[in-house]
Amino acid sequence: MIPFLTMLAAAFPQAPLPPVQPWAGGSIALVARPGDPWITPSETTGFAKTPSYAETRAWIDRLVAASPLLRIEPFGRSPEGRVLYAVVASKPGLMGTGTNKPVMLVQAGIHAGEIDGKDAGLMLLRDIALRGKDGLLDRATLVFVPIFNVDGHERAGDYNRPNQRGPNGQGWRTTAQNLNLNRDYLKADTPEMQAMIGLIRRWDPALYLDIHVTDGIDYQYDITTDFNGYGGRYAQSPAVGRWLDRTYRPAVEAALTAAGHRPYQYISAIDPNPDKGIEDTASTGRYSDGYGDLRHVPTVLVETHSLKPYRQRVLGSYVLMEASLRLIGAQAAGARTAIAADRRARPAEQVLEWKRSAAPIASRMFDGISHEMAPSAAAGGDVIRWTGRPTRIRMPIWGEEAAVTTRLPRAWWVPASRPDVIARLRLHGVTMETITAARSVAVDRVRLVDPVLGAANEGRVPLKSASYVHAAGRESWPAGSVRVPADQPLGQLAAAMLEPESPDGLLAWGLFPEILQRTEYMEPYVVAPMADAMLARDPALKAAFDAKVKADPAFAADRQARLAWFYERSPYHDARYLLYPVAREVR
Repeated sequence: MIPFLTMLAAAFPQAPLPPVQPWAGGSIALVARPGDPWITPSETTGFAKTPSYAETRAWIDRLVAASPLLRIEPFGRSPEGRVLYAVVASKPGLMGTGTNKPVMLVQAGIHAGEIDGKDAGLMLLRDIALRGKDGLLDRATLVFVPIFNVDGHERAGDYNRPNQRGPNGQGWRTTAQNLNLNRDYLKADTPEMQAMIGLIRRWDPALYLDIHVTDGIDYQYDITTDFNGYGGRYAQSPAVGRWLDRTYRPAVEAALTAAGHRPYQYISAIDPNPDKGIEDTASTGRYSDGYGDLRHVPTVLVETHSLKPYRQRVLGSYVLMEASLRLIGAQAAGARTAIAADRRARPAEQVLEWKRSAAPIASRMFDGISHEMAPSAAAGGDVIRWTGRPTRIRMPIWGEEAAVTTRLPRAWWVPASRPDVIARLRLHGVTMETITAARSVAVDRVRLVDPVLGAANEGRVPLKSASYVHAAGRESWPAGSVRVPADQPLGQLAAAMLEPESPDGLLAWGLFPEILQRTEYMEPYVVAPMADAMLARDPALKAAFDAKVKADPAFAADRQARLAWFYERSPYHDARYLLYPVAREVR
């Protein structure tokens, strides 16, 4: 640590967080007593610390050696060389994926500073293996990833998450490549995410839990959940969304409440003034729950509250995981029926992008914490301060409405020249046909108009904005190109990746920078006389040019821009410039 930061650390041993709310839930009974031979590393410290990658693996190895119910399954390797692994908990003789039991896949530490799920999972594994909870495995299998972002986990420090109350030694949000795994599901740039997608495909879980810790405003709730379909809104997998909303959520919230926890829907304020309302938004394919929605896997985002003590957060995660495992065992038929229904469905249209509703869609009673504004010399004005005093208000709920909807094509065509895009589709398990001879196809092509690049984001330079001009035509596709039919279980996932207007699509993420580059040009001494001749023989063209000159003084004064305008309207112009390489096969 550099000297200046060392001085800061000495002056501020802990960030000045709001007052702690008292809590004494019944789940405290889950904590092992001091001296217990199977006490977890975090319990040993009274939940003051979380163990390192090596300490976590050593404890798991010892537990696995002591129980025939557990085994370790490596499934990938991080950029810094650490093994990604899952712990599989199943009854003897049913260790493979051939079992007809439903699988619950739980991942902790996708953001490695938000590590509650890891320490909760260690406790649950112990209690399943050695403390009489093996009955949870009679009708379900648990696949538990204790640390997903393993490299970020080892970038540990006591000052990594200043908005969070413990533990000491928590990891870092992003990977060794400084990438956020919970933005990477669809584009799948990272080796960690590529490995996780392989794990999802291998186990095909009936329930997938992604455990986080949320920052933001202060309130009384200690654990929140979210998924597309919550309250009947936004689901691309409507049957799965209904099952989560009507079967999963009530059962798990009841278990949490009975154990002394306070569940609620995921909470995100729309404004620094929290009284203006909270969001109820759709999750897109970059996130775990949005991705699960697209591939018809019941997926739940779990967020404990950063301002609650670590012990309380870990115990809430434990109760949720245990209740979820019990539920999926008891309600597997309903989950499987919903999954099958969505995988059979072939919607004609798909919402690609959402926008905030013009007015609140509802209001709901909200158990918050009162706040006041306090002066800050550093801020040059007032900032919010949480008082620690409970309050109850009726909170406006701001929803979303469809902003971009597309009618799905018969198929998408990806040229043989883009093997990287084809490989990403294969990684996700998307069905496709690779042609062995050239084929002429009637397609819809998209050309960008006025594309603007955004700031660097997640290792890429995304497309910030553009207009999209569609044009139909017939095109020959060379051997090695692939046809991706919309008529398949993952047709909606393919649409989210390949539709040009998709905000989480490969085009939006900047995977096609080559189309923004001009590769041919005309010298002024060639284009100028050609342009004069074009003006002389085409009155409509002349009217359009004169209007452009009149409306745009900068254009009028720029000789190169004027001549480029004519070049772009000549047969010499690069026909592939700004043309999206992926085409839509028309119905």
